[in-house]
Amino acid sequence: MALTTNKAVLNWIDEMAAMTQPDQIVWIDGSDTQIEQLRAQACATGEMEKLNQQLLPDCYLHRTAVNDVARVEDRTFICCKKQEDAGPTNNWMDPEEMYAKLKKLYTGAMKGRTMYVIPYSMGVVGSPFAKYGIELTDSIYVVLNMAIMTRVGQAVADVIGDDFVKGLHAKADIDPENRYIVHFPEDNTIMSVNSGYGGNVLLGKKCFALRIASYLGKHQGWMAEHMLILGVENPQGEVRYLAAAFPSACGKTNLAMLIPPEHYRKKGWKVWCVGDDIAWLRVGPDGRLWAMNPEYGFFGVAPGTNEKSNPNALHSTRKGTIFTNVVHNLDDNTVWWEGLDKNPPEHAVDWKGNPWNGKVSTEKGAHPNSRFTAPAKNCPCISAEFENPAGVPISALVFGGRRAKTAPLVYQSRSWEHGVFVGSIMASETTAAATGAVGVVRRDPMAMLPFCGYHMADYWQHWLDMGKTLGDKAPKIFNVNWFRTDDEGHFIWPGFGDNLRVLEWILKRCFQEADAVETAIGYEPKAEDIDLEDSGVDLDTLKDLLGVDTALWQEEVKGIHEFYQKFGDKLPGELTRELDALEARLSK
Repeated sequence: MALTTNKAVLNWIDEMAAMTQPDQIVWIDGSDTQIEQLRAQACATGEMEKLNQQLLPDCYLHRTAVNDVARVEDRTFICCKKQEDAGPTNNWMDPEEMYAKLKKLYTGAMKGRTMYVIPYSMGVVGSPFAKYGIELTDSIYVVLNMAIMTRVGQAVADVIGDDFVKGLHAKADIDPENRYIVHFPEDNTIMSVNSGYGGNVLLGKKCFALRIASYLGKHQGWMAEHMLILGVENPQGEVRYLAAAFPSACGKTNLAMLIPPEHYRKKGWKVWCVGDDIAWLRVGPDGRLWAMNPEYGFFGVAPGTNEKSNPNALHSTRKGTIFTNVVHNLDDNTVWWEGLDKNPPEHAVDWKGNPWNGKVSTEKGAHPNSRFTAPAKNCPCISAEFENPAGVPISALVFGGRRAKTAPLVYQSRSWEHGVFVGSIMASETTAAATGAVGVVRRDPMAMLPFCGYHMADYWQHWLDMGKTLGDKAPKIFNVNWFRTDDEGHFIWPGFGDNLRVLEWILKRCFQEADAVETAIGYEPKAEDIDLEDSGVDLDTLKDLLGVDTALWQEEVKGIHEFYQKFGDKLPGELTRELDALEARLSK
């Protein structure tokens, strides 16, 4: 039974069903009864396993195919009429050619299967930020994950218009040679085939909320960013908000759910999580930049999540969560992963479904990219503003990366234009975990390199244009680096909760409550303005952490010139001027 009478929606579903040929079509109404039925069905077929309901109520385990465990950037495409609109950092194919290729893969792909129709909202239904989509899928796993990650069901079907984002997903044969994750921004369409892994098939996530939304934002005057959103509450009870972008493996989720150091907690500091991954930002009626988290859940990496690194994330997974590719502990029917604790189970099944004894095995039990899909409302530090349709006002935008020596602990950009420059040159050095050489600089502008739905240089221009719209109400822009190392390669800054010491200075700068020192790269704190009490860091060490090595930055400038060359004459002139000005300041 269709949940809507919208002709555009129904015609498109008919067309997709005629191509994929499912045995039946089921609409997802979002009710607890229906979700419970689908869980039971998935357990009956072995697609999911029900975990210990006393210890992990409403929690389930799923394993993907061994060849299908992560996002596939080389199989991810942006298909627009002109290749130059996709830009040098995206894979492109002509839309007609791609549609023809996909049609062959989708034809009859759902024979013998059910097509589920999921009406979903990115953002609070009815909010000025909200955008609506429909995902068609033949996977119960996708339905149940989308019901955690987005707002689904009748309430969405009631308000969906003709401009909805179309999403078609078919597992087909989970064939990596014919796996495609394709975006048609000009058609508001996403198509995913031959994958069952969350990042490729939960089409509301990176596909819609970043790739399609970044394109919509450019045309509609708002921004879709790969950013966490958090509120910092000071002892006076005032909450100030910031949004921050980090490439992977830079502690983004830990920062989003930060627990203040004890000395701060005693004074009454609190940190509230609004979002851990994606921010949609628009200019509010007051002329300031407001942000909303378009998601409804967390799709987090399990390994390394524990009581010490991120207790809030761990507690979020204790009910209503789907675990993917982790260890199944048979002794108590719970889950385990590397870094959870020092007590791996002896009687267990690994992520591939094989018997596993953690006490003796040299093989990892959980896949390094194993995941939990958890409801955001489970998070102990979820913000009271999480469901506010107006979003939250943003005072600071923060960029960060992983640099051993170059970037200081924190600096503030000189202006909005300079801040866009700082975001555009964002980089991390490869660690042993990444394949290939260690210490190679990988640029990931605004942490959006794999997620920008159009030409990156046009995206920077959009940032510059947003700055003009915001004028003197624009948030201040900062860069942080928690990863400076000493000559033995040990981290100098303690990180985790202690990062609040830096956020305190950042937010004080936004409200003219702290001074700064001008350097060649931007404004830095006076060392004595960072609260170091009980941090284990002394003033001299902090001065080192804030040091700017001119020779290293002159090397950096060469790397930026090289990186910018990729973008040809589309590179905004403001960024060239910022680079020239930096070079001039460094040579003084």
